Amino acid sequence: MPPSQPVAPSSLSITLQIVSIVFYTFIAFICIGLPIAVIPGYVHEQLGFSAVVAGITIGSQYLATLLSRPMAGRMSDTVGTKRAIVLGLSGILLSGVLTFIATLLESLPLLSLSVLLVARLLLGVAQGLIGVGTISWCMGQVGAEHTARSISWNGIASYGAIAIGAPLGVVMVAEYGYTSLGIALSVLAGLGLLLIRNKPSVPVIRGERLPFWAVFGRIAPFGASLCLASIGYGTLTTFITLYYLSRGWTGAAYCLTVFGACFILSRLLFISSISRFGGFTSAIACMTIETLGLILLWLAPSTGVALIGAGLTGFGLSLVYPALGVEAIKQVPNSSRGAGLSAYAVFFDLALAIAGPLMGAVALNLGYAWIFFCAALLSVSGLGLTLLLKRRTY
Repeated sequence: MPPSQPVAPSSLSITLQIVSIVFYTFIAFICIGLPIAVIPGYVHEQLGFSAVVAGITIGSQYLATLLSRPMAGRMSDTVGTKRAIVLGLSGILLSGVLTFIATLLESLPLLSLSVLLVARLLLGVAQGLIGVGTISWCMGQVGAEHTARSISWNGIASYGAIAIGAPLGVVMVAEYGYTSLGIALSVLAGLGLLLIRNKPSVPVIRGERLPFWAVFGRIAPFGASLCLASIGYGTLTTFITLYYLSRGWTGAAYCLTVFGACFILSRLLFISSISRFGGFTSAIACMTIETLGLILLWLAPSTGVALIGAGLTGFGLSLVYPALGVEAIKQVPNSSRGAGLSAYAVFFDLALAIAGPLMGAVALNLGYAWIFFCAALLSVSGLGLTLLLKRRTY
């Protein structure tokens, strides 16, 4: 009698394993979302600093995430993904304590701001550690063949958490004051550390460790395509309110809601299409849809058309990150997977960093509608680069 073959895990079983890991991304991004809408007001109105300083305080977190990406990847590869996430959660806990202390020092504005900046930097480093650590852990747990699903569920967890955390932070500050922010961050991070304590990790993969810049060079063409496509996301989220005001419209928040809903819906319904049709084909189709959405936003004669444009943009952009990510991670050995994920994430960070000043300059010279035309041109450029990569690879 032939030996029985092991039963392959079901799709639901794989998804549940992934969700149990990206749960820590969810906790981390609720902590990132809670202060995002209220810290600028605290710095500007309570401490008395300028709007520029308020912007720098928020932006310092993203700069820390960008600069810590190489360290996050190296740590996931060498000390293990669970250890990286534990360090990230510990950083959030410390950030919460410092945020609490900063709010107690409101009568000493400069000292309060200094402590708050350190807290924001710690939160940014923690974001990098947990973002890379969770995806790498998922891939080690369920296999590299489920890379797209791992990246997608991690994205759903992060975007969903921001959507919950941002308005919750506003309500908390209105009801309990700014000190409640630091307490909430510390409690949530502490809960995460308690829950992860007994969760078995995957072993560290032995083998060749490529230097980060060698990994970066292999990932760069795919990351550049991601960056070109993702500037549309940064453009819409940063300028949609001002675009609506320039047209004399109301209800810009609905545009963001439709964008977010279509983004998540696309990931939930079509994530399996990446494994079915391949990363390149999926990315090309999605960039085409995103470009159409951006063109509709550029030409929109009414809010109804703008909502359709925002929905198509979110629907198309949704799968670009995991689709190109599948192809990018193939370029590095499994032993350098964390470094590959962190190098790839740098390009998304870069897209968000340059979207504001780049499209701000366009709006200043041509008007707000033209920012979506320029974002569509960049998306087409990313589409062309993806076609070249597909031809080179196959």
